Amino acid sequence: MRLLLVEDDDHVAAALSAVLARHGFDVVHARSGEEALKALLPGETAPFGVVLLDLGLPDQDGYEVCGKIRKRGSTPVIMVTARADVRSRIHGLNLGADDYVVKPYDTGELIARIHAVIRRPPSGAAAGPAEDALRLGSVRIELPTRQVSVDGSTVQLTRKEFDLLALLAQRPGVVFRREQIISEVWRTSWEGTGRTLEVHVASLRSKLHMPALIETVRGVGYRLVAPAA
Repeated sequence: MRLLLVEDDDHVAAALSAVLARHGFDVVHARSGEEALKALLPGETAPFGVVLLDLGLPDQDGYEVCGKIRKRGSTPVIMVTARADVRSRIHGLNLGADDYVVKPYDTGELIARIHAVIRRPPSGAAAGPAEDALRLGSVRIELPTRQVSVDGSTVQLTRKEFDLLALLAQRPGVVFRREQIISEVWRTSWEGTGRTLEVHVASLRSKLHMPALIETVRGVGYRLVAPAA
């Protein structure tokens, strides 16, 4: 699989490229936001399966680059940055990032997150024989098209945010254990994904403007509290 590494530090990029190559990735290195956006233009080469995006780029902020990538298509984006605060993570997810990894990181962790992202079905994939849409008060979740709306207004979610919401919405009021959510949404049992789950829950609450929609059940997990119609 082709992977676009957007990193302005050549030493960091070289070391990470070597690790990624050993795991079977064909790595293309971009040193700036402009280089990354040019590399993502449709061409004769195969499309990229995932983008690793550093936020501290020399020509433009990585958040801006992520927004432009997301407007062009659905290529998975993993932000890799030293910005560790929750607000920065939520902002990145709101712009369309699929995951957010904080430096310094363990390379095994990064590889696990890459594989979790690329295993996700593409946006618009069929949802199977279940209901075509879930209605929860003013919230409507279109499973076949992976679209979510509140009071008729479309809400842009990342693929993981959609799957997290759809999972909880299929059984309103039922408590889902953290381990179960991580297994079904991230398709991994890796313990470090727990922090990512918290960030995605916070992002969903923010995007839907419904802080009480997803309730935290302390020490267990989360459940969706269906809003009034």
